[in-house]
Amino acid sequence: MTDPHAPTAAPRPAPLHEQRVDGYGTVRIRPLDPAADAGTVHAWVSEERAAFWGMTGLTRDQVAEVYAHLAGLDTHHAHLVTKDGEPVALLQTYEPGADRVGECYEVRPGDIGVHLLLAPAGPAGRQPGWTAALLGAITSYALRGLGRRRIVVDPDVRNTGAIARFVRQGFTPGPEVVLPEVDLPDVYLPEKHARLAFLTRESAFPSDLA
Repeated sequence: MTDPHAPTAAPRPAPLHEQRVDGYGTVRIRPLDPAADAGTVHAWVSEERAAFWGMTGLTRDQVAEVYAHLAGLDTHHAHLVTKDGEPVALLQTYEPGADRVGECYEVRPGDIGVHLLLAPAGPAGRQPGWTAALLGAITSYALRGLGRRRIVVDPDVRNTGAIARFVRQGFTPGPEVVLPEVDLPDVYLPEKHARLAFLTRESAFPSDLA
């Protein structure tokens, strides 16, 4: 019997994007709930494979604080991506002109920055085409759903797997750059050597221009 005095769980934010991908499943992208999703995100960023995300060593509460701060910004947004209801990725979008990456390339109107952390693979490992299908849905959200013209990504130069993954998805490699250190009261980011890559809406969805 349900306890009528028990606290009611807050409803999760509604999806911003929902897309059925044939042979893959239903992808939903919703705003990250800093408190409710902290356990999931903390487990992901604590793994050695997520070292390039820069949050290893943080506690669950510290992760929640980071994303609570992000939720208060108008220029940077965090999202949880699910496949058939299961969390599969952490997606961050941002305005390049309001980010340190904007100091490293010529920002165009309609640009949007993207950071992506995939969830660990299940017991069966990553299935062929799995990542490409997920990236396709995320690309659709960023370019079509948000009405943007170009995505920019800035993976660490040492993260060759991520760079190769973006290139396979159709991104054009850009220059190697050094993102400057950010040392503010609410956030600290060390200097980062990154490889930029770009994907235009024309390249991703040529039929949109037909």
